[in-house]
Amino acid sequence: MIRVTEIKLPLIHKDEDLRKAVIRALDIENKDVHDVTVFKRSYDARKKNKILLIYQLDVQLDPKIEATVLARFSSSNKVKLSPNMTYKFVGHAKAPLEERPVVIGFGPCGILAALLLAQMGLRPIVLERGQAVRQRTKDTWDLWRNGKLNTESNVQFGEGGAGTFSDGKLHSLVRDKNFLGRKVLEEFVKAGAPEEILVLSKPHIGTFKLVKMVENLRAQIIELGGEIRFGEKVELIHREELADGIFGQITGLTLNSGERIGCRHIVLAIGHSARDSFQMLLEQGVYIEAKPFSIGLRIEHPQSVIDQARFGDFAGHELLGAADYKLVHHCKNGRSVYSFCMCPGGTVVAAASEEGGLVTNGMSQYSRNERNANSAIVCSVTPEKDYPDHVLAGIDLQKELEILAYKLGGENFNAPAQLLGDFLSGVSSKELGSVKPSYKPGINLGNLESLLPNFAISAIREAIPEFAKKINGFDMHDAILTGVETRTSSPICIKRDKRFQSQNTYGLYPAGEGAGYAGGILSAAIDGIKVAEAVAIDMLSKR
Repeated sequence: MIRVTEIKLPLIHKDEDLRKAVIRALDIENKDVHDVTVFKRSYDARKKNKILLIYQLDVQLDPKIEATVLARFSSSNKVKLSPNMTYKFVGHAKAPLEERPVVIGFGPCGILAALLLAQMGLRPIVLERGQAVRQRTKDTWDLWRNGKLNTESNVQFGEGGAGTFSDGKLHSLVRDKNFLGRKVLEEFVKAGAPEEILVLSKPHIGTFKLVKMVENLRAQIIELGGEIRFGEKVELIHREELADGIFGQITGLTLNSGERIGCRHIVLAIGHSARDSFQMLLEQGVYIEAKPFSIGLRIEHPQSVIDQARFGDFAGHELLGAADYKLVHHCKNGRSVYSFCMCPGGTVVAAASEEGGLVTNGMSQYSRNERNANSAIVCSVTPEKDYPDHVLAGIDLQKELEILAYKLGGENFNAPAQLLGDFLSGVSSKELGSVKPSYKPGINLGNLESLLPNFAISAIREAIPEFAKKINGFDMHDAILTGVETRTSSPICIKRDKRFQSQNTYGLYPAGEGAGYAGGILSAAIDGIKVAEAVAIDMLSKR
């Protein structure tokens, strides 16, 4: 089998055109081609009047000419032998081990770590402070509909992690995503995700489909001998001090119920909002560093405006779907402003996890058919410039902004909002224009200028007109800004060594977004696989 890349065809073409394109690209005859299947499909919409589909194709040739074709294209990166994408496990327990690894957190990272450990016969124990996804969904909707927050079961905490209430994007910039990412996507498809995620270059699932998929993954882990416990918050990890009190070895943990579990291998996949857990880890001596993240506002436009700007006359074509965008601007004050977590045809949602604080996020269903497009427009912040006081000072900054947003919104989880034109002009908004905000429970119109530091406000004001040069209509007066966006990524990094263990705490495997090693569902899941492999290697080598 040969993989042929960079096959470009018009958006509107016939199925047989793929075969013809392969014949032209390889300079062979029709009879030499036995089969053509699509491995990946993306599009190039830089020219709206000439949108192209770009294919990676697996081509089965007549065995008599395959070697000849490969030799002829030996210097080309566009024609290669199709790689074997079958995942290979690093080992397997031939009999149950006395020790069981513990996975803390059951978001994408924790789910894939637990699944892989279970598939290798290591019978993980999973501890999730939030609730199972069905109950969690009810609790989350109670906030959106009634303004009632459950601080342990919400957008941030619970089965499926923060990615459950998002667009469900499954693309990543991770370098080895083609191998480990394929394992993730195949497991998702087995659990009920649409098969098209294996083919599309920017696949997504959407919240409702994610719910069922997560439940099926949970069932598989349990069937393989794993144990999953909800409403179990880890209050303390036990760390045996080693040399000079700098290094330690994990010996167990204590739960909120008072139960103590002995273990020497913990996968720490707690997500970017487990602030109390970060504090506990620091107090226990685990090495943590502050890291950059971003803060900003969420913007809403009519999806039709984005579709027209990106696709022109092809707006609404079924192969293109709802248009997305990715924007970045480097500002005069040295800051970067960029779009984050863009949700085509989606809604802005309340994502708070603490009383007295307000956070926004974006969410789309699989259909992406809501009236508005939304994304976060965020400005970079760094420890050196913006929160140098101590390791967890980034969390203090997040809290400060979230408390202010809560107050500006009316102290009832309504969000402060402003029309984009008014924001750019520096005047308060009094009434809505043509864009109807999607945020629930509701919004409180006013002025967002005091919601962010001055450097962030000025940077975003500079960036919006620049974004409008790339997306026509992006600076429309009636677009809605809602605040505040603070949970773009973890404000800390729990440093780990080459064995994926904490830099100073053996047996502790920091993983995923919360530890500072991922950003999104796919990259977090991939990191979960890497860490599970490291745990398995260590456990199986000590039998």
